[in-house]
Amino acid sequence: MTIEVLLVLLAYLFGSVSSAVLVCRALRLPDPRASGSLNPGATNVLRIGGRPAAAMTLAGDFLKGALPVSLVLTFGASAPLTAAVGVAAFLGHLFPVFFGFRGGKGVATGFGVLLGWSWQAFIGTVGVWLLIAALFRYSSLAGMSSFVLAALWLWLLGEPPPYVIGMLIVAGATLWRHQSNIRNLLDGTEKKLGEKG
Repeated sequence: MTIEVLLVLLAYLFGSVSSAVLVCRALRLPDPRASGSLNPGATNVLRIGGRPAAAMTLAGDFLKGALPVSLVLTFGASAPLTAAVGVAAFLGHLFPVFFGFRGGKGVATGFGVLLGWSWQAFIGTVGVWLLIAALFRYSSLAGMSSFVLAALWLWLLGEPPPYVIGMLIVAGATLWRHQSNIRNLLDGTEKKLGEKG
């Protein structure tokens, strides 16, 4: 039990490393928490720093979710522990202890976690994201829509119930973190992909 708690804590700490802040510091770009949409995530870094910076941020955020889950699975972790590690890494991104608990909205990290849980559900969820993004050009809408359906993908694929429950937690937290985006979508002020903040 002590080792399991330690693994969950380490996953949270790993998720707490803000890729957006570190990339922007390394490239001498404005702090993403004080520029654009004020969100330390890949979409905002795209607005303030361009595609290379956004790609690095996206990769870092994705790996924060994928690596902890993949690591514990390599050592034969149970489904409940694997689910807990994934959720912990995701929550670390949302509430990073190293950056005053001011984190991103979790889409890239959530995708990383989902890949570790089920590559089939990951592909289906990415497909939904791409479809919504192509049709409407809103990253926030694509992220929320795809994550709401991700738990359904896991359930239909017969994945372990802890993964389904974990994804419901991830989806709920994603919707909660996107409250301002939901308001902007409703009043027509949400920024589209690539649009300057």
